[in-house]
Amino acid sequence: MRPALFAALGVVLTTLLLSVPASWAAAPKAKQTPQPAVYKLAIDRNVSMAEAAESMRLRANALNLKLVAELPLSKQVEAVTGKPQRTVTIFQFCDAVTAMELIDMSLDFAVYMPCRIALIEDADGQGWLIMTDINVDTLAKEKRLQQELTTRIKAVRKGLIEIMQAGAKGEL
Repeated sequence: MRPALFAALGVVLTTLLLSVPASWAAAPKAKQTPQPAVYKLAIDRNVSMAEAAESMRLRANALNLKLVAELPLSKQVEAVTGKPQRTVTIFQFCDAVTAMELIDMSLDFAVYMPCRIALIEDADGQGWLIMTDINVDTLAKEKRLQQELTTRIKAVRKGLIEIMQAGAKGEL
């Protein structure tokens, strides 16, 4: 009885497959945009959000990465809504010389600038530092960057990670 059942199922499946419009088979697959990787650090519980922010500012200065903008998003929302908000601040850091060299090579590099680190308090009160994690080697290969420029980009990325680590630990 079982072989007859499998044979009948085979006929039904074949019939269904043959009845599918040819346009379905030829339809292009939707392109999926790869999601950027994220580098994320929890802020130590004994470090306040204000201390983390100040530590990041000081470390950036020590590394010669300029703080070019600080966007207090949660304060802006609070001003509009009148309701208290969890902390969300976006810090933007830049190595201007490296940035200009990259833009001179390709305007497309502008989307990576300035480098952003988000200071975010989650719903449980835990602070986080988050940035886009770019694979410098892949980017350098795709854009055919010179080794010296690739090395400088890696140094900027390393500096950003150091800024985040200082902020997470409240280090000066």
